[in-house]
Amino acid sequence: MSEGEDHAWLSEGEEAANEEGQEENMSEKEDQIEPCPLTKEILIPGLSLLCRTGNGLAHAFVKLELKDRRLTDIALVSSFVHLRFLDVSSNHLSDLSPLAALTQLLWLKGDGNMVAGFRGQPLGQLTYLQWLSLALNRLRDLEGLEGLALESLNLIGNGIQRVSGLLYHHLTNLVTLELRGNKLETTDGIYLPNLRRLYLAQNTIKRLEGLGKLERLTTLHLRDNQLETLDGISPNMKSLQYLNIRGNLVSAQRALRSLVGVSRTLRALVLAENPLVETEDYRLCVLSRLPLLERLDKEPISPEEKSEAQEKLRV
Repeated sequence: MSEGEDHAWLSEGEEAANEEGQEENMSEKEDQIEPCPLTKEILIPGLSLLCRTGNGLAHAFVKLELKDRRLTDIALVSSFVHLRFLDVSSNHLSDLSPLAALTQLLWLKGDGNMVAGFRGQPLGQLTYLQWLSLALNRLRDLEGLEGLALESLNLIGNGIQRVSGLLYHHLTNLVTLELRGNKLETTDGIYLPNLRRLYLAQNTIKRLEGLGKLERLTTLHLRDNQLETLDGISPNMKSLQYLNIRGNLVSAQRALRSLVGVSRTLRALVLAENPLVETEDYRLCVLSRLPLLERLDKEPISPEEKSEAQEKLRV
């Protein structure tokens, strides 16, 4: 084994040990968490936004804020069936089943908790839920996720390794999906027919797969991944307008060929912090393949650059 290989092996071993240590630390922290169920004394001050309910003759508070209360159990919340907006972020929650009774819920923020999966959670029963954020939890996959009315989903900073098990027919209204800061290596499995905005920055994505199914996608954000090519950008992506691949490993100009299929719709492209931008006539080379582009690396395309690119095409 060479010195370099030995160093790489040690790095991998250290990384595995660090991950095991982190898991052990999390287990220890869980053991140290003292039970803290939701009480009326905690709940009542968090209520706000008095609105009419039912036939319009009765009134109820429809907003509840329970952020950072060290809660481990929110069973009491199931009695407040008229809630539409709920913030339970920065607690110690792993079980959201009490929310099943909140059939009027439109907006749910549960960032910074201990939710490990969607299976067994009541989200599919919340037929009016449109906005959901579970950033900084312990999710590893999306199996069991559903929500007929869900339009925006934020899962930043979890440990999601793959996008699989999505119930596509139960997510037909989802237009914005945030998966930044997870552990994805591929885009395969993201089939959401009405998705418009997809944020995948700060993962370890090496392959673009399955994107041809996202015909309505307008924004694709892939900053700080490990892409060496742009293979997988499909002509079927008929609505793509903004593509950010900043901070990847794209080095060869031939990678730009994969963008020709979206040249009619693409208006903004970010390739900064890739080796490619250091190559000769970089901007001119991009524009010769994407003549309708309006911004490259945040800089507007000048009329002179467009003319020069068109001249190059004629030669």
